[in-house]
Amino acid sequence: MKVLVLGGTSFVGRHLVDAALERGHEVTVFNRGRTNPGLWREVRELRGDRDGDLSALAGQRWDTVVDTSGYVPRVVRASAELLRDAVHHYTFISSVSVYADFRRGPDETGAVEQPADPGSEDVEQHYGALKAECELVVQEVFHDAALIIRPGLIVGPWDPTGRFTYWPARIALGGDVLVPEPRNLRLQFIDARDLAAWVVRMAEERATGTYNATGPVPRPTLEELLETCRRVANSEARLQWVAAEFLVKRGVDQFQELPLWIAGPEFGGFMDIDVSNAVKAQLTFRPMEETVSDTLVWNQAHPEWAAPGKQDVERPAAGLSPEREAQLLTEWNLSRQV
Repeated sequence: MKVLVLGGTSFVGRHLVDAALERGHEVTVFNRGRTNPGLWREVRELRGDRDGDLSALAGQRWDTVVDTSGYVPRVVRASAELLRDAVHHYTFISSVSVYADFRRGPDETGAVEQPADPGSEDVEQHYGALKAECELVVQEVFHDAALIIRPGLIVGPWDPTGRFTYWPARIALGGDVLVPEPRNLRLQFIDARDLAAWVVRMAEERATGTYNATGPVPRPTLEELLETCRRVANSEARLQWVAAEFLVKRGVDQFQELPLWIAGPEFGGFMDIDVSNAVKAQLTFRPMEETVSDTLVWNQAHPEWAAPGKQDVERPAAGLSPEREAQLLTEWNLSRQV
């Protein structure tokens, strides 16, 4: 199968290319060439810009395209319309952030966000609504040849956000580790390699429709994840469980300063997404220990990528800085002595 990947050299796209190559497909990537050029000898690289220069795609044909880098409807429309007669199948990687209501875990029929500011292309402010509009564009152009994938939190090696990496990396450092209650909080995340392998198989089958894609099944608790991190890292870290109310009052940024933690009831279903349709379509999940171990090994080999609490203008990593963590733990311990 001839596969075109829009993007393909950073995180999810990188794993998609690996998965496609592993299954013997001929892969072409289209991107600006700014991230990891020449990563694969056997991959054809086309240079251009989705926002203004698609000329390298013109006049060519592939069996399928996987769009890993679509965020703005206007830009997605340009590539979709150009490729309408050049490919048989279009997979768009969207996000569960498209859903408008997370008080309960949505399935694929849940209402999606509507643009609060029609015409805005501010991805940071309107990420969910813009992704939802991108989905509509792909479905409008490709009709019954469109596959929409809505992943939850994607984790594993080469994750630039640190939103999962923080925990195995921080626990490996040892000492007192601030962790948020409730310890029985159920989590959802998906290893990028599991997502990539499944997407490639779905593209092979020319599957269509919309699928939530996160996991694992069954959902682990926060405590189970952290204990797995301790065991995998062979760490003597001491988990200091801190009340959610204390953290909220001190303005700790949920999901960013303390990754995976969400305290507000309005997001009670964010980690309870219905993935039954994807599981029926053979989405599988590797053991959590494997994801933790491989993420930790990768992070230790690339400490500059997503160090715990690292602050970087170009690539801010999730997690508490060491200074912020120490301050909060001191205040927490003092509050318990009153």
